[in-house]
Amino acid sequence: MKHVVVILDGAAGWPLPELGGLTTLASANTPNLDALAYAGRVGLAQTVPPGTEPSSSAACTSILGYDPVASYVGRGAIEAASMGITLAHDEVALRMNLVNIAGGDMASYACGHITTPESRAIVAELAEALGDETFRFYPGVAYRHILVVKGHNEIVEAAFTPPHDISDKPIEGHAPRGAGSELLLDLMERAREVLLTSPANLARAASGGLPATDIWPFWPGVAPAGLRSFSDVYGMSAAMTSGVDLLNGLAVLLGIDRLDIPGVSDGSDNDYIAQAEGGLAALEDHDLVIIHVESPDEEGHAGSIAGKIAAIEDIDQLVISRVRDYPGEVRVLCMPDHLTPIAIKTHVGEPVPFVLAGAGIASSRATGFDEEAAAATGLIVDPGYRVMQMLLD
Repeated sequence: MKHVVVILDGAAGWPLPELGGLTTLASANTPNLDALAYAGRVGLAQTVPPGTEPSSSAACTSILGYDPVASYVGRGAIEAASMGITLAHDEVALRMNLVNIAGGDMASYACGHITTPESRAIVAELAEALGDETFRFYPGVAYRHILVVKGHNEIVEAAFTPPHDISDKPIEGHAPRGAGSELLLDLMERAREVLLTSPANLARAASGGLPATDIWPFWPGVAPAGLRSFSDVYGMSAAMTSGVDLLNGLAVLLGIDRLDIPGVSDGSDNDYIAQAEGGLAALEDHDLVIIHVESPDEEGHAGSIAGKIAAIEDIDQLVISRVRDYPGEVRVLCMPDHLTPIAIKTHVGEPVPFVLAGAGIASSRATGFDEEAAAATGLIVDPGYRVMQMLLD
């Protein structure tokens, strides 16, 4: 039997008055997800353990069948693994966003969704000006990059606020604080001066783009140890397609094959058809495939109701439809990793809806696939990492 996991990143949310009290997931036209829900088993899963930051790091670790507390890896180290960065024992990797701060507010956690070529040029200038034995800069995709700090492992004990948690809000009180924070605050100040005269940054501004005013480091992590591979834990070969470093990094650390599918991205320009067909093709020589789609989360962070609904509908019509048409015996798990409510433009750790469907799975007679329909079944899986075992049993 083959298995397919589709992660609709951030697709769940809260009811909105603009939608007559419905969520974006409930408002979206999702005939394929609804068909799976009618035929399969629907419930809620607690993917984010209490006291854990409600990020995709914990939530997606849960979906992949690992306890995000017992198997904790700092997100910076996960994303570093995706980029092929090997961390020494005295090095800490942090996510580093290029951001725009205006009037003391986080005007854009994504620097106006800067393009990858533009951001790579800016990070190269930062590396040239500020890179040394302590700091190394690694350019990533769009606004997401990696900062490696050597000789200061105390940084992992510092307190950080992800910039998307304070969109359009004052940054006061949210800069790095605690152990090692002075080192980072000094770097941030020096980076601000570099960005003021950066040729690549000035060129972006001249062309009408939002310039990067600051760097914002957060999510520290050190080299992981003791993680067991997916095949070792579950006795199955697995492959993954994703447009973000977090999921690709988890694949690297868990021994899951990464699929290089042209056109896969983190936004609305994602080639959903190529991602679905490429992922399903990998079932020829893998037991399980994970198809992770980031676009609903990006639209949630942007506060776009229409954009989030469109992203969910694209996944349903272009990805889920193809999963349903896959020939042969197959089991399917579809679920968001966490909620990204439009009202607050960031994540919360409430339970998320999931649907299991396919060979040997009895129907729970859900009315559709959304938060309310999932809650109505009465099935709550807590901890959420047990959903993977339900898929494989």
